[in-house]
Amino acid sequence: MTNPTLALTLGDVAGIGPEITAKALLAHPELREIARPVVIGDADAMRRGMRATGFDTDALVVIEDPREARNDPDTVELVQTGPSLADVPIGELSAAAGDGAYRFVVEACSLVRAGRADAIVTAPLNKAAMHAGGHDFAGHTELLAHEFGVKDYSLVLSAGDLYVFHLTTHVSLRRAIEDVTVERTTQVLNLAHGLARALGRPEERIAVAGLNPHAGENRLFGDEDADVLTPAIEAARERGIPVDGPIPADALFPAAMRRGRWNLLVACYHDQGHAPFKSVYGDDGVNITVGLPAVRVSVDHGTAFDIAGTGQANEASMVLSCVRAAELAPGWGAVVDALS
Repeated sequence: MTNPTLALTLGDVAGIGPEITAKALLAHPELREIARPVVIGDADAMRRGMRATGFDTDALVVIEDPREARNDPDTVELVQTGPSLADVPIGELSAAAGDGAYRFVVEACSLVRAGRADAIVTAPLNKAAMHAGGHDFAGHTELLAHEFGVKDYSLVLSAGDLYVFHLTTHVSLRRAIEDVTVERTTQVLNLAHGLARALGRPEERIAVAGLNPHAGENRLFGDEDADVLTPAIEAARERGIPVDGPIPADALFPAAMRRGRWNLLVACYHDQGHAPFKSVYGDDGVNITVGLPAVRVSVDHGTAFDIAGTGQANEASMVLSCVRAAELAPGWGAVVDALS
Protein backbone atom coordinates (compact mmCIF):
# COMPACT_ATOMS: atom_id res chain seq x y z
CA MET A 1 0.00 0.00 0.00
CA THR A 2 1.18 3.54 -0.77
CA ASN A 3 0.56 6.12 1.94
CA PRO A 4 -2.98 5.34 3.11
CA THR A 5 -5.78 7.84 2.60
CA LEU A 6 -7.31 8.79 5.94
CA ALA A 7 -10.96 9.90 6.05
CA LEU A 8 -10.76 12.33 8.97
CA THR A 9 -14.24 13.08 10.30
CA LEU A 10 -14.66 16.54 11.80
CA GLY A 11 -16.79 15.45 14.75
CA ASP A 12 -19.17 17.82 16.53
CA VAL A 13 -18.44 21.23 15.01
CA ALA A 14 -19.64 23.00 18.17
CA GLY A 15 -16.63 21.49 19.92
CA ILE A 16 -12.89 21.43 19.34
CA GLY A 17 -12.89 19.05 16.35
CA PRO A 18 -12.26 21.75 13.71
CA GLU A 19 -9.48 23.31 15.80
CA ILE A 20 -7.52 20.15 16.52
CA THR A 21 -7.95 19.12 12.88
CA ALA A 22 -6.55 22.44 11.67
CA LYS A 23 -3.58 22.22 14.03
CA ALA A 24 -2.86 18.59 13.19
CA LEU A 25 -2.92 19.07 9.44
CA LEU A 26 -1.27 22.49 9.14
CA ALA A 27 1.24 22.45 12.00
CA HIS A 28 2.48 18.89 11.48
CA PRO A 29 3.68 18.52 7.88
CA GLU A 30 5.41 15.27 8.84
CA LEU A 31 2.00 13.57 8.70
CA ARG A 32 2.00 13.96 4.91
CA GLU A 33 5.05 11.72 4.70
CA ILE A 34 3.06 8.73 5.99
CA ALA A 35 -0.57 9.45 5.07
CA ARG A 36 -3.00 11.39 2.87
CA PRO A 37 -5.48 12.96 5.31
CA VAL A 38 -8.76 14.20 3.85
CA VAL A 39 -11.34 15.88 6.09
CA ILE A 40 -14.92 14.66 5.87
CA GLY A 41 -17.00 17.49 7.24
CA ASP A 42 -18.18 21.03 6.73
CA ALA A 43 -16.17 23.78 5.03
CA ASP A 44 -17.64 26.67 7.04
CA ALA A 45 -16.98 24.92 10.35
CA MET A 46 -13.46 24.06 9.18
CA ARG A 47 -12.76 27.69 8.30
CA ARG A 48 -13.99 28.76 11.74
CA GLY A 49 -11.61 26.29 13.35
CA MET A 50 -8.75 27.55 11.20
CA ARG A 51 -9.44 31.16 12.19
CA ALA A 52 -9.57 30.21 15.88
CA THR A 53 -6.14 28.60 15.61
CA GLY A 54 -4.52 31.38 13.58
CA PHE A 55 -4.42 29.73 10.17
CA ASP A 56 -5.33 31.40 6.88
CA THR A 57 -8.67 30.06 5.63
CA ASP A 58 -7.32 30.23 2.07
CA ALA A 59 -5.53 27.00 2.97
CA LEU A 60 -8.86 25.15 2.80
CA VAL A 61 -9.46 23.29 -0.45
CA VAL A 62 -12.85 21.66 -1.05
CA ILE A 63 -12.67 18.52 -3.18
CA GLU A 64 -15.28 16.06 -4.42
CA ASP A 65 -13.39 12.81 -3.91
CA PRO A 66 -10.49 11.83 -1.61
CA ARG A 67 -8.69 10.49 -4.66
CA GLU A 68 -8.34 14.10 -5.86
CA ALA A 69 -6.25 15.02 -2.83
CA ARG A 70 -2.84 16.49 -3.66
CA ASN A 71 -1.66 16.11 -0.05
CA ASP A 72 -0.01 19.52 0.06
CA PRO A 73 1.08 20.13 3.69
CA ASP A 74 0.06 23.78 3.36
CA THR A 75 -3.58 22.89 2.73
CA VAL A 76 -6.56 21.22 4.37
CA GLU A 77 -8.45 19.18 1.79
CA LEU A 78 -12.11 18.60 2.66
CA VAL A 79 -15.07 16.74 1.24
CA GLN A 80 -18.22 18.75 1.99
CA THR A 81 -20.82 16.47 3.58
CA GLY A 82 -24.35 17.85 3.79
CA PRO A 83 -25.49 21.45 4.26
CA SER A 84 -23.41 24.20 5.82
CA LEU A 85 -23.13 24.26 9.61
CA ALA A 86 -22.02 27.89 9.75
CA ASP A 87 -24.86 28.80 12.11
CA VAL A 88 -24.06 26.20 14.77
CA PRO A 89 -23.15 28.04 18.00
CA ILE A 90 -19.74 27.22 19.43
CA GLY A 91 -19.61 25.45 22.78
CA GLU A 92 -23.31 24.59 22.94
CA LEU A 93 -25.30 21.41 22.53
CA SER A 94 -26.74 21.47 19.03
CA ALA A 95 -28.98 19.00 17.22
CA ALA A 96 -27.63 20.32 13.90
CA ALA A 97 -24.07 19.64 14.99
CA GLY A 98 -25.04 16.17 16.22
CA ASP A 99 -26.67 15.39 12.89
CA GLY A 100 -23.59 16.67 11.10
CA ALA A 101 -21.25 14.50 13.15
CA TYR A 102 -23.40 11.49 12.29
CA ARG A 103 -23.33 12.34 8.57
CA PHE A 104 -19.55 12.69 8.55
CA VAL A 105 -19.09 9.19 9.96
CA VAL A 106 -21.60 7.63 7.59
CA GLU A 107 -19.84 9.28 4.63
CA ALA A 108 -16.43 8.11 5.82
CA CYS A 109 -17.70 4.53 6.06
CA SER A 110 -19.14 4.81 2.57
CA LEU A 111 -15.81 6.05 1.21
CA VAL A 112 -13.96 3.14 2.81
CA ARG A 113 -16.44 0.60 1.46
CA ALA A 114 -16.03 2.11 -2.02
CA GLY A 115 -12.24 1.88 -1.82
CA ARG A 116 -11.78 5.66 -1.88
CA ALA A 117 -10.28 5.81 1.63
CA ASP A 118 -8.19 3.31 3.55
CA ALA A 119 -8.85 4.21 7.19
CA ILE A 120 -11.04 6.43 9.36
CA VAL A 121 -9.81 8.91 11.97
CA THR A 122 -12.51 10.51 14.10
CA ALA A 123 -12.57 13.82 15.93
CA PRO A 124 -14.88 13.75 18.99
CA LEU A 125 -18.65 13.89 18.77
CA ASN A 126 -21.16 14.70 21.49
CA LYS A 127 -23.49 11.78 22.15
CA ALA A 128 -26.34 13.93 23.48
CA ALA A 129 -26.13 16.14 20.40
CA MET A 130 -26.19 13.14 18.08
CA HIS A 131 -29.28 11.84 19.88
CA ALA A 132 -30.88 15.30 19.61
CA GLY A 133 -30.14 15.14 15.89
CA GLY A 134 -32.24 12.00 15.62
CA HIS A 135 -29.59 9.28 15.68
CA ASP A 136 -29.91 6.75 18.49
CA PHE A 137 -26.39 5.40 18.85
CA ALA A 138 -24.44 5.21 22.08
CA GLY A 139 -21.34 6.63 20.41
CA HIS A 140 -18.88 6.40 17.54
CA THR A 141 -18.09 2.74 18.12
CA GLU A 142 -21.69 1.59 17.89
CA LEU A 143 -22.39 3.77 14.85
CA LEU A 144 -19.36 2.41 13.02
CA ALA A 145 -20.34 -1.17 13.84
CA HIS A 146 -23.81 -0.49 12.47
CA GLU A 147 -22.49 1.05 9.25
CA PHE A 148 -20.15 -1.86 8.61
CA GLY A 149 -22.71 -4.46 9.69
CA VAL A 150 -20.56 -6.14 12.34
CA LYS A 151 -21.66 -7.58 15.67
CA ASP A 152 -18.34 -8.73 17.13
CA TYR A 153 -16.31 -5.65 18.01
CA SER A 154 -14.68 -3.87 20.91
CA LEU A 155 -13.61 -0.38 21.86
CA VAL A 156 -9.86 -0.64 22.47
CA LEU A 157 -7.71 2.00 24.14
CA SER A 158 -4.11 1.82 22.94
CA ALA A 159 -0.77 3.38 23.76
CA GLY A 160 2.33 1.86 22.21
CA ASP A 161 2.09 -1.92 22.59
CA LEU A 162 -0.72 -1.75 25.18
CA TYR A 163 -4.29 -2.58 24.15
CA VAL A 164 -7.24 -2.31 26.57
CA PHE A 165 -10.38 -4.08 25.32
CA HIS A 166 -13.79 -3.44 26.89
CA LEU A 167 -16.66 -5.86 27.49
CA THR A 168 -19.10 -2.93 27.76
CA THR A 169 -18.80 0.79 27.10
CA HIS A 170 -21.48 3.45 26.82
CA VAL A 171 -24.17 2.06 29.09
CA SER A 172 -25.08 2.63 32.72
CA LEU A 173 -23.15 0.70 35.35
CA ARG A 174 -26.29 -1.29 36.17
CA ARG A 175 -26.67 -2.21 32.48
CA ALA A 176 -22.95 -2.97 32.19
CA ILE A 177 -23.19 -5.62 34.91
CA GLU A 178 -26.07 -7.24 33.04
CA ASP A 179 -24.15 -7.10 29.76
CA VAL A 180 -21.06 -8.86 31.12
CA THR A 181 -21.99 -12.34 29.94
CA VAL A 182 -20.13 -15.51 29.06
CA GLU A 183 -20.96 -14.88 25.41
CA ARG A 184 -19.63 -11.32 25.41
CA THR A 185 -16.50 -12.29 27.32
CA THR A 186 -15.85 -15.09 24.85
CA GLN A 187 -16.34 -12.68 21.96
CA VAL A 188 -13.84 -10.15 23.31
CA LEU A 189 -11.24 -12.78 24.18
CA ASN A 190 -11.45 -13.98 20.57
CA LEU A 191 -10.98 -10.40 19.35
CA ALA A 192 -7.99 -9.83 21.63
CA HIS A 193 -6.34 -13.07 20.58
CA GLY A 194 -7.04 -12.31 16.93
CA LEU A 195 -5.29 -8.96 17.27
CA ALA A 196 -2.35 -10.64 19.02
CA ARG A 197 -2.03 -13.12 16.15
CA ALA A 198 -2.16 -10.34 13.57
CA LEU A 199 0.56 -8.49 15.47
CA GLY A 200 2.73 -11.59 15.35
CA ARG A 201 2.34 -12.22 19.08
CA PRO A 202 0.02 -15.27 19.29
CA GLU A 203 1.48 -16.40 22.63
CA GLU A 204 0.87 -13.05 24.31
CA ARG A 205 -1.16 -13.47 27.46
CA ILE A 206 -4.48 -11.65 27.90
CA ALA A 207 -5.37 -10.38 31.38
CA VAL A 208 -9.04 -10.05 32.32
CA ALA A 209 -10.04 -7.64 35.09
CA GLY A 210 -12.52 -8.84 37.69
CA LEU A 211 -15.91 -7.18 37.67
CA ASN A 212 -16.30 -6.94 41.45
CA PRO A 213 -13.83 -5.74 44.12
CA HIS A 214 -11.11 -8.36 44.66
CA ALA A 215 -12.58 -10.25 41.68
CA GLY A 216 -15.44 -11.29 43.96
CA GLU A 217 -13.25 -12.60 46.81
CA ASN A 218 -14.62 -16.15 46.51
CA ARG A 219 -18.19 -14.85 46.12
CA LEU A 220 -18.04 -12.56 49.16
CA PHE A 221 -18.54 -9.52 46.90
CA GLY A 222 -20.64 -10.95 44.09
CA ASP A 223 -20.99 -14.04 41.94
CA GLU A 224 -20.27 -12.63 38.46
CA ASP A 225 -16.53 -13.31 38.50
CA ALA A 226 -17.07 -16.97 39.36
CA ASP A 227 -20.21 -17.56 37.30
CA VAL A 228 -19.47 -15.48 34.18
CA LEU A 229 -15.83 -14.50 33.75
CA THR A 230 -14.20 -17.70 34.99
CA PRO A 231 -16.16 -20.10 32.72
CA ALA A 232 -15.43 -17.93 29.69
CA ILE A 233 -11.74 -17.75 30.56
CA GLU A 234 -11.48 -21.49 31.14
CA ALA A 235 -13.20 -22.21 27.83
CA ALA A 236 -10.80 -19.82 26.05
CA ARG A 237 -7.82 -21.64 27.54
CA GLU A 238 -9.23 -24.91 26.22
CA ARG A 239 -9.28 -23.30 22.75
CA GLY A 240 -5.60 -22.44 23.11
CA ILE A 241 -5.97 -18.77 24.04
CA PRO A 242 -3.53 -17.75 26.81
CA VAL A 243 -5.65 -15.91 29.39
CA ASP A 244 -5.08 -14.85 32.99
CA GLY A 245 -7.88 -13.88 35.33
CA PRO A 246 -10.17 -12.72 36.55
CA ILE A 247 -7.66 -10.50 38.35
CA PRO A 248 -8.68 -7.74 40.79
CA ALA A 249 -8.68 -4.55 38.75
CA ASP A 250 -6.73 -2.56 41.32
CA ALA A 251 -3.90 -5.07 40.98
CA LEU A 252 -4.12 -5.70 37.24
CA PHE A 253 -3.95 -2.14 35.91
CA PRO A 254 -0.91 -1.01 37.93
CA ALA A 255 0.90 -4.24 37.03
CA ALA A 256 0.15 -3.72 33.34
CA MET A 257 0.42 0.04 32.94
CA ARG A 258 3.23 0.76 35.38
CA ARG A 259 5.25 -2.46 35.30
CA GLY A 260 4.45 -3.86 31.85
CA ARG A 261 3.36 -7.32 32.97
CA TRP A 262 0.57 -7.52 30.37
CA ASN A 263 -0.05 -5.67 27.10
CA LEU A 264 -3.47 -7.12 26.30
CA LEU A 265 -6.11 -6.27 28.89
CA VAL A 266 -9.87 -6.74 29.13
CA ALA A 267 -11.88 -4.27 31.21
CA CYS A 268 -15.44 -5.08 32.20
CA TYR A 269 -16.91 -1.59 31.88
CA HIS A 270 -16.10 1.86 30.54
CA ASP A 271 -14.55 3.61 33.53
CA GLN A 272 -12.72 0.52 34.74
CA GLY A 273 -10.58 0.75 31.61
CA HIS A 274 -10.74 4.44 30.76
CA ALA A 275 -9.90 5.95 34.16
CA PRO A 276 -6.54 4.23 34.71
CA PHE A 277 -5.61 4.46 31.03
CA LYS A 278 -6.20 8.21 30.83
CA SER A 279 -4.47 8.75 34.17
CA VAL A 280 -1.31 7.09 32.91
CA TYR A 281 -1.23 7.95 29.20
CA GLY A 282 -3.21 11.18 28.79
CA ASP A 283 -2.76 12.51 25.25
CA ASP A 284 -0.45 9.61 24.37
CA GLY A 285 -3.40 7.25 23.91
CA VAL A 286 -5.90 6.62 21.14
CA ASN A 287 -9.14 4.69 20.69
CA ILE A 288 -9.16 1.85 18.12
CA THR A 289 -12.19 -0.21 17.12
CA VAL A 290 -11.21 -3.85 16.67
CA GLY A 291 -13.67 -5.96 14.71
CA LEU A 292 -14.32 -3.55 11.84
CA PRO A 293 -13.21 -4.39 8.29
CA ALA A 294 -11.18 -1.17 8.18
CA VAL A 295 -8.99 0.75 10.59
CA ARG A 296 -10.72 3.31 12.78
CA VAL A 297 -8.71 5.38 15.24
CA SER A 298 -10.08 8.18 17.40
CA VAL A 299 -8.76 10.82 19.73
CA ASP A 300 -9.04 9.81 23.35
CA HIS A 301 -10.94 12.87 24.59
CA GLY A 302 -14.26 14.64 24.20
CA THR A 303 -15.62 17.74 22.50
CA ALA A 304 -14.42 20.15 25.24
CA PHE A 305 -17.24 22.66 24.78
CA ASP A 306 -15.72 24.78 27.57
CA ILE A 307 -12.70 25.76 25.47
CA ALA A 308 -14.16 25.42 21.96
CA GLY A 309 -13.46 28.43 19.76
CA THR A 310 -10.53 29.66 21.85
CA GLY A 311 -7.73 27.92 19.94
CA GLN A 312 -6.41 26.34 23.15
CA ALA A 313 -7.22 22.72 22.31
CA ASN A 314 -4.27 20.35 22.21
CA GLU A 315 -3.97 18.46 18.93
CA ALA A 316 -1.56 15.79 20.22
CA SER A 317 -4.14 13.00 20.33
CA MET A 318 -5.35 13.86 16.82
CA VAL A 319 -1.80 13.73 15.47
CA LEU A 320 -1.21 10.42 17.21
CA SER A 321 -4.50 9.06 15.86
CA CYS A 322 -3.40 9.86 12.31
CA VAL A 323 -0.02 8.24 12.91
CA ARG A 324 -1.54 5.08 14.38
CA ALA A 325 -4.10 4.82 11.56
CA ALA A 326 -1.33 5.17 8.98
CA GLU A 327 0.69 2.48 10.76
CA LEU A 328 -2.19 0.04 11.11
CA ALA A 329 -3.87 0.42 7.72
CA PRO A 330 -1.38 -1.53 5.56
CA GLY A 331 -1.61 -4.62 7.78
CA TRP A 332 -5.24 -4.44 8.83
CA GLY A 333 -6.17 -7.25 6.48
CA ALA A 334 -4.23 -9.58 8.76
CA VAL A 335 -6.39 -8.45 11.68
CA VAL A 336 -9.56 -9.11 9.70
CA ASP A 337 -8.25 -12.54 8.65
CA ALA A 338 -7.31 -13.38 12.24
CA LEU A 339 -10.82 -12.60 13.40
CA SER A 340 -12.60 -14.51 10.63
